[in-house]
Amino acid sequence: MPPGDRVVVRGLRLWAHVGVLEPERQLGQWFELDFSLGWDLSRAGASDDLSLSLDYSRAIVALQAQARCIRCLTLEHWSEQILQLLEELYGPVPLWLELRKCQAPVPGFSGIVAVQRTRHRPA
Repeated sequence: MPPGDRVVVRGLRLWAHVGVLEPERQLGQWFELDFSLGWDLSRAGASDDLSLSLDYSRAIVALQAQARCIRCLTLEHWSEQILQLLEELYGPVPLWLELRKCQAPVPGFSGIVAVQRTRHRPA
């Protein structure tokens, strides 16, 4: 795989029931996900053949469905579920993700908290 070749999705907004506080899990809240999938894009680039690339729409639809069903406490756990889902769809390709909670329930804090995860880093 050429260094740096990857399919990237940024800003996927997902509504999910994830959080340490009970109201977060009961009511749900917005999260935002960026992810990338390492893949040799040279053949798809030369031929304009989608079957030689990774169809990101499959991931988006599957992640939206997962978000509707997930119930857990931590971003760490949900991010693990996301990595597993992406592996099921695309195999053991290099994966990177950042999962952000858009409004952390911390008094006086208006920023964003996130976890970043990787799997199958290229050699």
